[in-house]
Amino acid sequence: LCFAVSGGNICTTRGVNSCKQCLAVSPLCAWCSAEVRAGSSPRCDLRTNLLQNGCGQDYIEFPTSTVTILEDRPLSNKGSGSSTTTQMSPQKIQLNLRPDDSQIFRVQVRQVEDYPVDIYYLMDLSNSMKDDLRNIQNLGTKLASEMRKLTSNLRIGFGAFVDKPISPYMYISPPQAITNPCYEIGETCLPMFGYKHVLSLTDEVTRFNEEVRKQSVSRNRDAPEGGFDAIIQATVCDEQIGWRNDASHLLVFTTDAKTHIALDGRLAGIVQPNDAQCHIDKDNFYSASTTLDYPSLGLMTEKLSQKNINLIFAVTDTVVGLYQNYSELIPGTTVGTLSRDSSNVLQLIVDSYGKIRSKVELEVRDLPEELSLAFNATCLNDEVIPGLKSCMGLKIGDTVSFSIEAKVRGCPRERQKSFTIKPVGFKDSLTVVVNFNCDCSCESQAEANSSSCSRGNGTLECGVCRCNPGRLGSHCECSEEEYNPSQQDNCSPQPGQPLCSQRGECICRQCVCHSSDFGKVTGKYCECDDFSCVRFKGQMCSGHGQCNCGDCLCDSDWTGDYCNCTTRTDTCMSSNGLVCSGHGSCVCGKCDCTQPGSYGDTCEKCPTCPDACTIKKDCVECKKFERGVLMEQQSCSRMCRDEIETVQELGDRGKDAVNCTYKDEDDCVVRFQYYEDSSGKSILYVIEEPDCPKGPDILVVLLSVTGAILLIGLAALLIWKLLITIHDRREFARFEEEKARAKWDTGHNPLYKEATSTFTNITYRGNM
Repeated sequence: LCFAVSGGNICTTRGVNSCKQCLAVSPLCAWCSAEVRAGSSPRCDLRTNLLQNGCGQDYIEFPTSTVTILEDRPLSNKGSGSSTTTQMSPQKIQLNLRPDDSQIFRVQVRQVEDYPVDIYYLMDLSNSMKDDLRNIQNLGTKLASEMRKLTSNLRIGFGAFVDKPISPYMYISPPQAITNPCYEIGETCLPMFGYKHVLSLTDEVTRFNEEVRKQSVSRNRDAPEGGFDAIIQATVCDEQIGWRNDASHLLVFTTDAKTHIALDGRLAGIVQPNDAQCHIDKDNFYSASTTLDYPSLGLMTEKLSQKNINLIFAVTDTVVGLYQNYSELIPGTTVGTLSRDSSNVLQLIVDSYGKIRSKVELEVRDLPEELSLAFNATCLNDEVIPGLKSCMGLKIGDTVSFSIEAKVRGCPRERQKSFTIKPVGFKDSLTVVVNFNCDCSCESQAEANSSSCSRGNGTLECGVCRCNPGRLGSHCECSEEEYNPSQQDNCSPQPGQPLCSQRGECICRQCVCHSSDFGKVTGKYCECDDFSCVRFKGQMCSGHGQCNCGDCLCDSDWTGDYCNCTTRTDTCMSSNGLVCSGHGSCVCGKCDCTQPGSYGDTCEKCPTCPDACTIKKDCVECKKFERGVLMEQQSCSRMCRDEIETVQELGDRGKDAVNCTYKDEDDCVVRFQYYEDSSGKSILYVIEEPDCPKGPDILVVLLSVTGAILLIGLAALLIWKLLITIHDRREFARFEEEKARAKWDTGHNPLYKEATSTFTNITYRGNM
């Protein structure tokens, strides 16, 4: 912060005339309480300036803000078996804060292993839940078996509810319907009741099964149930339910219908608000069901937080949207979709417990209005996330830390106040005691009617005179009746400028500022006020800062000329734990989606963005193989919060798993599976060795070429032989055809020659 202004620093330009006013100007300002000083240097100045101007160290009022740890037990590693389990450190600190100053302190939170668990099963026993009642008769044994994997110290209890036993919520005609609400449908069921406590928390799980088998359903008239009455009673009746101090508290609420909320009781003429007190009678029924209205969401939130109870809504798909909205208003609440017959309630409870244990979220109680807090979270991989007070995707045993900046605004009348910071659902908490250092130690040495103040016309306090009524001046030397216009020269900053900024009167050479209906006018020349700052939406400094001499001094988690831009980023966090889903940046508490095609409150919707395989590919490259773009940018730990597990084969993990394949820079095929468990933690299962192509085998190539040549030659010979055979057969056929057509003369053989030859001798003349 820069406190230098034209003509001096902020301490010397505010025209303060008392030590208390000086301390309120800025945390950098100090006051010189020496009665006699050299020169005319200001009493309110920077500490170094006061020392340079000759003010002794003993006369300088400069309280500093400090943090003192009062109680700091170390964090525990295991829950069961130890006398005291500590999951948050420190446990108590003290802040000494002067006006407009701030101090930063750190807290650590750890989800210890094997922490005891109390589960109270609160069931809707209206007629529509008849099948569900049969299916949970062995729930105690099965639940104990599953939860033993997570804790060795489990206790479970049971309670039931229907609705207020009064018209118009119950059947009152015919008369038989009062004792048997199922009379009209030809069945027998229990009379209607609001809430009854059946089984206190116990480690005898077989008793749970026995008590459930004894239960029967009832029937109410309207569709909504009275479940919120049951929740508030199960929360506040510690003695009857048996909640333990050193245990996780789970309240499982199962129903298939909507529920009545505050003011619905007026339908039955019930106007008395719910008092959040325990009203379970000797028969374990809710005795005030017909006299107290249903509780409000705010009342439930307050009591659940006080008792460190995590609420689990196990509801059917027809109403899951409604209870999802409720959960957003009740911290530490999870919602699961219950099957029509509650057959999946066991897995739902286990999954919900996993979600609860995988998240740490801080809540603040009884914060004084003069204080503002700014949070920074260090969750996984030692990465600091500004503006966040929760961590997700944790494993049991993980330790997370939060840095918290506390800044004070103004000075309350009560100089010491306290508030509490605690993780939602934890018994552990941090108590913060705040001392507001608004007063100067020299005030206790004030001298009334001091001779230094013009012969007793004022009180000498911290080196200056605090004049009696009607007296003015640095030493109370002037009287208001002794007004002289020639004394006005000291009432304007420069000659020719208006006296006292036209907002006061010059009396005894000093400005007496006028009062204003808008606020307070201050300053040596009445130049300052606390109401002339810019407004945003009708509020001074947007309601997030203080106006000081025309400038907005913003609270610690706000910035901008109007103090209308928050520096918090928790409103920009998406469900995957990334700011704006990694598709944008958080600007003034809202996401500015920079990825083309992305939209939504947290840029979570992006039809044209790369799919999950494309996004997680880079995480596999950097976290498994230590290479790739994210490794080069040194942003692997920030962008990839996934847990890497090396496997030999990719198993079948249901619809929440996506199998992916890609080729790396070596042309090897990498196969992995992207899986998000019930707690929202992302896990990447990667095949240990990529499937890389092998180089060519020379012998195989030679043999292949030789074989190919031989095959081609043999094929050519076979083709040649086939053609010759076909040709010969055609010639022979032609010969046979011509032979068949020939006609031979069998009487004379033209080739035959007789054996006798006759020759004629031409020289023979016969007998002469």
